[in-house]
Amino acid sequence: MQERLKVMFGYTGFQWLFLFYFYCFGGWCFESVFVSLKSGKWVNRGFMRGPFLPLYGTGAIMMLVVSMPFADNVLLTYFAGVVGATSLEYVTGVAMEALFKMRYWDYSGRFMNYKGHICLRSSIAWGFFTILMTRVIHRPIEQMMFSMSEKALHHLTVILTVYIVADFTLSFKAALDLRDLMVRLVGVKEELMRMQKRLDVLIAFNNDEKEQKRLDRGERRETRLRDLTSGLEQGFSMIKEALLSRPTAYGESVREEIAELRGKFSLYLERETGYGRLLDFYKRDMIRNNPTMRSEEYESEFEELKEIANDKADRERKMEK
Repeated sequence: MQERLKVMFGYTGFQWLFLFYFYCFGGWCFESVFVSLKSGKWVNRGFMRGPFLPLYGTGAIMMLVVSMPFADNVLLTYFAGVVGATSLEYVTGVAMEALFKMRYWDYSGRFMNYKGHICLRSSIAWGFFTILMTRVIHRPIEQMMFSMSEKALHHLTVILTVYIVADFTLSFKAALDLRDLMVRLVGVKEELMRMQKRLDVLIAFNNDEKEQKRLDRGERRETRLRDLTSGLEQGFSMIKEALLSRPTAYGESVREEIAELRGKFSLYLERETGYGRLLDFYKRDMIRNNPTMRSEEYESEFEELKEIANDKADRERKMEK
């Protein structure tokens, strides 16, 4: 046992990094294949754009470390994996939700879950996977790594480090930008709803029952950005028609307020509602590659961004054909 501990804890820094990257890649392969089979289409799974899942790499290294003191005891190895992996999953889930306002996995519908971040079934599976990992999977990988020359290992690890750090940095920024987009979307919708209420008052002030009934049928109690935009455009169109048919329908002060509202609305359309342009390939891929991702705090806003991302992807596929 002492000899085994010496081997396992005797890895160099480059060897530990190589193992981390290898298991990041292996986790990506497993997740992408599993999710693709479930969804019936290829899904490049994960937080990053490249073929690496840091959570799996971190989990694998953690499993190796926590299980080493119990290398000769299967039962203790199992419980060490349960505790270690479950703790990692919970801390990572809480941290990512606090930072990005997003859940990249959610166990809320599963039996004996805790705040949707961890659940009994997942924890049980982590224990068995730790045994499989330390006693079956890792041994040939370790042998393969030891068979590489030190120079080759160093060069490969450095190249992977540069690539992964760059990818992670861009993905991290994209996740923060996605959070900021949801926050901005809330503010834009609140402002558009205030504009809509004022426009309704101006139309009602005209005492035109026909126009008011037409407007009421539009039901501007919607909270979706597209519906709010459509409702405002309908309201401005009605006012324009009323002015063309009855030039004296609105007083001068009311006309000035309508013009001001129209100007503010045009400004918001230009500056704040171009979310399709703001959803660059990193943000769009992040949304599409994590079909279970959701936001409790900005649920409706995220669903709208999800639709925009999917619509843009569909248009790009049609253009390619």
